[in-house]
This record gives sequence, C-alpha cells and structure tokens, in this order.
Amino acid sequence: MPNQTEFFNKVGKIALGTRMRMLSESIMEDAKGIYGMYDVALKPKWFPVFYVLSKNEEKSITAIAKEIGHSHPSVSKTIREMVKAGVAVEQKDKTDGRKNMLQLTSKGRELAIKIKDQYTDIDSAVGEALEQTTHNIWKAMEELEFLLEDQSMLQRVRKAKKTREAKKIKIIPYEAKYKQFFFDVNEEWISQYFTMEAADYKALENPKDYIIDNGGAILVALYDDEPVGVCALIKMDHPEYGYELAKMGVLPKVHGKGIGWLLGKACAAKAKEMGAKKIYLESNTVLAPAIALYHKLGFKKVKGLETPYERCNIKMSLSLRS
Repeated sequence: MPNQTEFFNKVGKIALGTRMRMLSESIMEDAKGIYGMYDVALKPKWFPVFYVLSKNEEKSITAIAKEIGHSHPSVSKTIREMVKAGVAVEQKDKTDGRKNMLQLTSKGRELAIKIKDQYTDIDSAVGEALEQTTHNIWKAMEELEFLLEDQSMLQRVRKAKKTREAKKIKIIPYEAKYKQFFFDVNEEWISQYFTMEAADYKALENPKDYIIDNGGAILVALYDDEPVGVCALIKMDHPEYGYELAKMGVLPKVHGKGIGWLLGKACAAKAKEMGAKKIYLESNTVLAPAIALYHKLGFKKVKGLETPYERCNIKMSLSLRS
C-alpha cells in the first residue's frame, strides 16, 4: 500500500478510476474471506441481487436491475449463477407469462437468516473504519455519485478538452497572406456538396476588392497559429440587414473544437460594432451541422430575399439588438 500511495500521489487525480478500482478489488478480496468466516456460501458479487430477493419478494430482472443500478445483462448473469447454485429460482409470472420472476429458494432463505450476524459485524467494522478517517468516504462517494449523475466523467473530460483547445484558438482580422486559404477552405466544402458558382468566384478570388473595400470584413480563425477557418461579413444594401454572414469554412481536421461557433460569435460582434442591427445568411439544409450551428447562434429562418445561389434553400437572420 505505501508504494501504491506514492504512485498515486505522483500521478494525481487522473488515476481516480484506477485507484477506486484497486480499492474495490482489495475490499472484494477481503469479502471472500468474510463470507468464508461466517460459512455463508455466497459470492460477494451476488450481494446486491441477493439482498433485494432476501426481502421475500418476487422480482423481475428488470426491476432488480433498476433497484440496484446495474445493467440488465449483468443481473441476468448473476441470476444464472445463483440459480445454478440453488440459491434462487426463476419461474414464469402468474399474471404475465412473458415475464420471468425470481425469488430465493429454501436454501437462499436459510442463507438470508444465517447472514444477519455477518451484516451486523460488517456494519460495525465499516463504521469504525469511517470514524477513523478524516474524510468520510461514504458521504464523499454519495456526493460524487450525485455529481456524476448530473454530469458524467466523460462529459466533464469533453468539456475540459474543449476549454483547453479553445485557448489555442484566435480570431483575427483578415490579412492578404490568407487570401489563398480563404479561397481553398471555401472551395473545398462547396465542391464537396455543390458546384462552385459565379457569385462564389467573385467573392473568393477578390476578397479585398469585393468584401473589405466595400465596407465588409473577413475574420480568420487560427489554431496553434495556423489558419483553420474563415468567415466573411458582406455589406448589404438593404434597409433591414446590415451584413450577410457568408463564406464560413472550417478545415475538417479541426471540426468539433468549436471553431465555427467562435467565428460566428466574432462575426456577430463585429457586425454589431460596425452598426448593424441584423445580419443575414443563405445556406442549404443538406449542411445539417452548419444549420444547427446557425440555430445555436440565434439565427431564425426568414423569407423574401432574392439569391444569386442555385444551392440556397434556406435564408436566416440574426437580430443584434441587446
């Protein structure tokens, strides 16, 4: 144990699962000896199922699994072992022949009586151990279980990953050196789903003349200081919409890092800074992830404006009023 403690102190919190598993294995190994000490012919892993059935009730596998928080397959496996050992019996439900019900056999019921002294002594021993600890692990486990039920460890690590990666992302104004990248990243996604059109070439081949010099803006997303995404604001001659959000493209290798979201938020902020009350965009519903992003950013579907793009089948707008 001292060597293990030294290892865990060195590794830190990333070994939480390993440490809990090793502690569990140590307790389960002792449990085998404890059952033997009381001459109770049960396997420690049967305990949750056995305890439920020892309340002299018939239960289905589904009901047991729900009550003890185990999966249906794991409970089924335990039941098969208990039935084979003669501790439990499985039979058709009298009211619903499609469902099997489980209960203890006479052997199982005898064990349920015999094990009571074991329960008493274990409760006393565990209580003593918890009193000797500075931090009550039983209460801490209850709290941790509640927190992980609200947000799993997988979700927490995913969030931490996004937070860390977000620190590598910068949104900067367009520079001439990104002209080819602006063209390439947009041509890639347009050509993948559609055909490049005249309006595409007009904007992508002459971004400074067509977009920036006409009062618009282009933002570039950098990841580890490399360009990975772009988005443009094209000035509109329209009484309601100040700018069209257009030519948003993100390299596939960095999908899932929230770069599109950051670009969209930055473009909305830039448009507001330049005096726009609303911004507008055109897209196609085949681009499901993009449409989901626009909805997340707050865009709503609108009608009425003419479009130069054959591929456009949805138009959306975002109000920038605070």
